[in-house]
Amino acid sequence: MSILDRDALAASPLADLHALASELSIDGYRRLRKDDLIDAIITRQGGTPAEEAPATEEAPAEEAPATEEAPATEEAPAAEEAPADDEDRGEEDRPAARRRRGRRGGRGRSAGPEEDAGPSSEGVDETEEHVEAAAGHEPGERAPAEEIVEGEVELLPNGSGFLRVNPPEPSEDDVYVSAAQVKRCELVPGDRISGPRRAPRRSERFASLIRVDTINGRPADEVADSTRFDDLPAAYPSERFRLGSDDPTIKAIEWLTPFGRGSRVSIVGPFRAGKTEALRRLAATLAGHEEIQLSLVLAGVRPEEITEWQRGPTAPAAAVSFAASADAQAQAVERVVDQARRLAARGTHAVVLIDTLDGMQPHTARKLLASARNIEGGGSLTVIATAAEPLGGETTVIALDPVLASTGRFPAVDLIASGTIRPELLVGDAGAEAIARARSEAVDR
Repeated sequence: MSILDRDALAASPLADLHALASELSIDGYRRLRKDDLIDAIITRQGGTPAEEAPATEEAPAEEAPATEEAPATEEAPAAEEAPADDEDRGEEDRPAARRRRGRRGGRGRSAGPEEDAGPSSEGVDETEEHVEAAAGHEPGERAPAEEIVEGEVELLPNGSGFLRVNPPEPSEDDVYVSAAQVKRCELVPGDRISGPRRAPRRSERFASLIRVDTINGRPADEVADSTRFDDLPAAYPSERFRLGSDDPTIKAIEWLTPFGRGSRVSIVGPFRAGKTEALRRLAATLAGHEEIQLSLVLAGVRPEEITEWQRGPTAPAAAVSFAASADAQAQAVERVVDQARRLAARGTHAVVLIDTLDGMQPHTARKLLASARNIEGGGSLTVIATAAEPLGGETTVIALDPVLASTGRFPAVDLIASGTIRPELLVGDAGAEAIARARSEAVDR
């Protein structure tokens, strides 16, 4: 076969280069950009014995688009394997010229943990031209058939996720799903989705999902066009959480300040009233309820408390200390609450525990608390959050007495400041009367 130099190859149309690459049996040549394809052809020609074969017809230099010309500043080193296989090798094994070109392009970033494995939002927002370029062919050129993948969604704390092709175990064939796609399609963990994939770029570990075609067997646009969560009809909580704990504070909460599926609950009190401890005991109790999807988020807490929570039965889905800004704390909580909203809209009973709302702007804190609701004929979202004082709009307020807590007298519930709206829906008329009597006795003391 005739040996073509770099100048001749650079002047050839991409279609001729693809034909030559096919004759040379270069794997994955359609995914390569033109300069990388030229490197692969030169390397393969230098690494195989010359033999009789029809030479590729050379095209005049003026036929090549100006944007396609690549400077022949460095020759690709000879190798046993074609550079087309470089994407399966480590960065340190790639030719130095290609590493420099990748840095000059500035389009990717080094692969790290799975959270950083794909672009933050490109999966659904790429134009057709960008998708074609990423696939390795010219804009306007007929693209090969899209490779459709199907699998189960697993979400990450940063809002993005992965399509697991062999759930629940991760694999190298998994496909990155951007946070924009997750939010736009209202994806929740366990959803089975399908759509075309884009091959990973040089700095990415995983392929990326171009778009979501189906969700649980239904067209994605039908699911996305369903009723918004905020427009779903809400009813007062009517199904009480049966905690069944021997802890005196938890027992007092269950019977004197009851809450149920869809409740907005604030655990309030001044510093050292025991709010975090009460939430921790509630978390341990609720963790045993298999019928609910329990999530915990820490925002504005002490670093030591983050460590304690991580060692407990309910690990936090997100955690930032009090050193984080109000916006950072709000974003950590919003990601978890948004995921719970999607679960509730699909019929799941979700519970989100938040410690604490104190470091956020009041409007943001109220918005997060207001997400809780009991959806008529559907799922529910219960929010239980700690705060210095009630925000307004709660269906249940659990007020703690710092004097009782500091002296070890439990239950440390301040019955006068506590209360539940429409308790008869949770504990019946007799139970509501018993709560009223207990509060009256507390006032007379």
